[in-house]
Amino acid sequence: MVRKIRSKNAGPFWLTIDIFCEDKTSFIHVCKGLQTTRIAELFGIKESMIHRFDISKLNVIKISMPRPHIQGAAADTDMHGASFAVLLEEMEMPSSTH
Repeated sequence: MVRKIRSKNAGPFWLTIDIFCEDKTSFIHVCKGLQTTRIAELFGIKESMIHRFDISKLNVIKISMPRPHIQGAAADTDMHGASFAVLLEEMEMPSSTH
């Protein structure tokens, strides 16, 4: 269903995660099954801090959120923000949505 998930910096304070779906059917399924509440729980942030964009023309879901630590800070373990996509890759999707 999902061709690729990537994460990257969106400046020193924000991360962006892009979910590239295989086709329109997959995109609709992932949009319905990927709840913003679950994303907030996964990353340990308030749901209101997540900005989500479902881009149907591209079959892409874009998620932006604050970084857990400012880029380059002593506590920052991922300068490029690339490892955050792995958490979503491991998330299970419901087999069917209503």
